[in-house]
Amino acid sequence: MIPVDEYVSFLAREYLRGYVDQGGAAVKFVVPADDVSAAAFRDRFEAAGSDAGYAVANVDAANTRVHLLEQVFFDVARQLDWDQLAVVATRKALAAAGYPAPLEGGVALDRLAAHYRVDVRELKRDVDRQLQRSVHQDYSMVQEFRTAMLRLCQAQLRSGQVVDAEHAAVLDWLRGDLRQISVLRSALIFRRIGRHNARHLLFSLAHWLAVNDRAGLAIELDIRRLGVARRPSPAERSGHYYTKASLLDAYEVLRQLVDNTDEMANCIIMVVASPAFLSDSPRGLDAYQALKLRIFDEVRDRHRDNPFSALVRLEAA
Repeated sequence: MIPVDEYVSFLAREYLRGYVDQGGAAVKFVVPADDVSAAAFRDRFEAAGSDAGYAVANVDAANTRVHLLEQVFFDVARQLDWDQLAVVATRKALAAAGYPAPLEGGVALDRLAAHYRVDVRELKRDVDRQLQRSVHQDYSMVQEFRTAMLRLCQAQLRSGQVVDAEHAAVLDWLRGDLRQISVLRSALIFRRIGRHNARHLLFSLAHWLAVNDRAGLAIELDIRRLGVARRPSPAERSGHYYTKASLLDAYEVLRQLVDNTDEMANCIIMVVASPAFLSDSPRGLDAYQALKLRIFDEVRDRHRDNPFSALVRLEAA
């Protein structure tokens, strides 16, 4: 077993700085010895990720239905400041178009036109052209995500292209709170986020963060709730509990993420499991061989753990 502090320092040195921030990706599993060490890992990993410039999101299977990848995406999306990212992207587009925005005063077009003493319509044309080039034609992101980010950037310009209701609808779409997809027709977004496209949107998000002054996306995914076989009494219940079918779906989501690391960039996902994950045959790793074959270390040194392994055991804090 590896001490929590030692392992987080290793992650910061070998993954967060110099690998993931340079376009790499990783999905790793950690098994803390107890709840205290799990909490210690969460806090230290969040601090290390923030210090390295990542957007850090914590997703807990007790509060989020992790067997549905779109719900994981929605939880991550609710923890991000989308407008701030859009402001960064818009400032870059303005600078590339030859109109760098002053540090004070925002990026509203009418204010910038007055600052540079140019016609606001000409400024809008130049900035729109640059946003199309830098955002909508960035094919490292899927089309729906590119369109949504373009609308958020246009909303920052306050030019009337994107009204407040449409801006709010785009944010609701990203966070899974949109009731009617029809309200986004004017934004040229026609599909909800579901299991068919959530994975690609998650990868697009990591890229969007990386091109807008963040190192990437770091997710701490706590799946310890998956090991709870029986629901407690109604008075003691809290959050989500998982049937065997939902459990297997969750493991399939994790298997897909492991297999798709070649498609990811600037993203690290740390999956936190309970000790029962390794020993409980009905609900642990043995229940889904497709995942076990990808991460389990069948041959390992009994006296020295390999921190580069996909599956790492952590000491009690």
